[in-house]
Amino acid sequence: MFGARRNTRTVLGVALAGITVLATAVAPATAVAAETGCKVTYSVTGQWQGGFKADVAVTNLGAAVDGWKLRWEWPSGQQAGNAWNAKITESGGQVTAANVGQNARIASQATVKFGFTGIWDHANTAPLSFSLNGVTCVHGGKQLTATEQVAAMEPGWNLGNTLDSTGSEETSWGNPRITEELLDNVKAQGFRSIRLPVTWSAHLGQGPDFQIEPAYLARVEEVVRWALARDLYVLVNIHHDSWQWIWRMPAEHDLVRTRFDKIWTQLAGAFAEFGPRLTFESWNEPQFTGSTGKPQEIQLNNELNASFRDIVRRSGGNNATRLLVLPTLHTTSEQAYIDPVVEQIRGFGDPNIAATVHYYGYWPFSVNIAGGTRFDAGVQKDITDTFDRVHNSFIARGIPVILGEYGLLGFDRHTGTIEQGEKLKFFEYLGYYARTKKITTMLWDNGQHLGRTSFQWSDPQLFAQIKSSWTTRSGTAFTDQVFNAKSSDITAKTIALNLNGTSFSGLYNGNIALTRGRDYTVDGDRLTLTASALTRLSGSRGYGTNAVLTAKFSQGVPWRFYVITHDTPVLSGATGTTAKFEIPTAFRGDQLATMEAKYDDGTFAGPNDWTSFKEYDRTFTPNYPDGKTTLTPDFFGAVKDGQRVTLTFHYWSGAKVTYYVTKSGGAVTGTTA
Repeated sequence: MFGARRNTRTVLGVALAGITVLATAVAPATAVAAETGCKVTYSVTGQWQGGFKADVAVTNLGAAVDGWKLRWEWPSGQQAGNAWNAKITESGGQVTAANVGQNARIASQATVKFGFTGIWDHANTAPLSFSLNGVTCVHGGKQLTATEQVAAMEPGWNLGNTLDSTGSEETSWGNPRITEELLDNVKAQGFRSIRLPVTWSAHLGQGPDFQIEPAYLARVEEVVRWALARDLYVLVNIHHDSWQWIWRMPAEHDLVRTRFDKIWTQLAGAFAEFGPRLTFESWNEPQFTGSTGKPQEIQLNNELNASFRDIVRRSGGNNATRLLVLPTLHTTSEQAYIDPVVEQIRGFGDPNIAATVHYYGYWPFSVNIAGGTRFDAGVQKDITDTFDRVHNSFIARGIPVILGEYGLLGFDRHTGTIEQGEKLKFFEYLGYYARTKKITTMLWDNGQHLGRTSFQWSDPQLFAQIKSSWTTRSGTAFTDQVFNAKSSDITAKTIALNLNGTSFSGLYNGNIALTRGRDYTVDGDRLTLTASALTRLSGSRGYGTNAVLTAKFSQGVPWRFYVITHDTPVLSGATGTTAKFEIPTAFRGDQLATMEAKYDDGTFAGPNDWTSFKEYDRTFTPNYPDGKTTLTPDFFGAVKDGQRVTLTFHYWSGAKVTYYVTKSGGAVTGTTA
């Protein structure tokens, strides 16, 4: 079934003294070995810098054994030293503990014990897998409840656009191969779990077996072992297969079902010996095409979830109690899609099941369309309504929930679609509210956040806000921009603070504390920057950011204010084509928030003609260094030929500038108002 699949080695970290690791066998025996396997208790009973002491108890669960060898591999480069009640030999990280004369025989259900000292360097991770006379003793480990395990997985991170790429290589979508160093850095950032999305379609043989390519399966196993060796929880799934072939299930029911079942049969077998820190997710973002409607789609999702659970549970070993994760249709949090999964999970009577949904925010804000530029009450309400539904439907009924992906949809292109301060407020509140509702979060990262080789965050301020939200709240403000028009005298500016349960403690320019009463005043949740302070901070008043102030609160991360000198932007006439049209723009220190598009009769122009406010970056985008504003082919593709379009550019300072464009075939002309 699994072809040339190599012998696996898996690891689950135990670095503290006194932690016990259990192992229970399900593998068939050889003629010499105990036919039902073995149980191993491995305990680190003492540990000091560079050294440790371990005790091992081996219970024979099969027929009597006369002469035994227990084998394991070191996951963290340890070495065994002096042993008692066993003879230990070691080669290349592989350890063999053999009996001595007095304990060669292990009767059925009897236990033999031995111990040893060892040395370690960067980690002292316990072995995952043991074998007794060639029979695998499947790693058990401490069995947490589903709720305890999901809580222990907080926070999580997605290793996206890599093993889930739809090409033949994990590098097909532009990310480098996964390395152990990457996983070291992920753990160092504070993440406790990794969601490992995997797309299998490019690595499957023909039916009826649909054998997974052995080298690809071995690669997935390798990455899982690396993560488990770092004490990380791991979630493996079927990912983009969802929209490649599973979604055709309404028309190709039996073929899809067979293929799906064959994949999970192979995965269940391949990972049966892996410890409980490995979790399986049925499939990603369930969706169907050509169905008779949502009731059929719900039924098909339930069918696949049920088959997944049945296959894994029947495979035995650790899979008999492994945590399994079931998605709602589309992994949405709508009540109509939550309820069927609640009913299904409760019907299973299986205590080791969790549910999963995804969340990318209130859509107008998430992609910056329809004027959704600010983290306002509507965006906040979408978070609370969503997480309340999830909590009340699942968690309150004892079913834990993993937010398998979260972020903003605008991140699919770059992280600048949403203004920085508004983006930070969104993630501050999302992390806080998910925590209060006991929802475990897994940040979606397709390579745009944590550099896969630099190991640096593309937006350190964003990650600092996310990380802080795991444990506490942070103070924010209505805005992070303080605009002063260069054409006018500087006046005092008052900004509303969002204290979020904190108290304001001070305002700084770099390391220099500003003086309360002279440079600023605070009245409840109102911060006022004095005209004299802003004048001093603005210096020669060149366009753009003149100073960055930091507001500190009693807890959480500080909030930044950018003191900006600006004047109303100036746009110039232009000619171009629908494929490339750029408006010369002197931004003069200002920043573009959104754009409206209307015909002369007042109707809305461009894509999504239900709103005058167009989608940021999808239809228009600023280029500040080059002094251009680009209108995209997507925008012109939905503009009527020969009809003038009035564009209104809205800037963060509050300025509005009108501009006109007319499309004539493939040519575009732009004029100023």
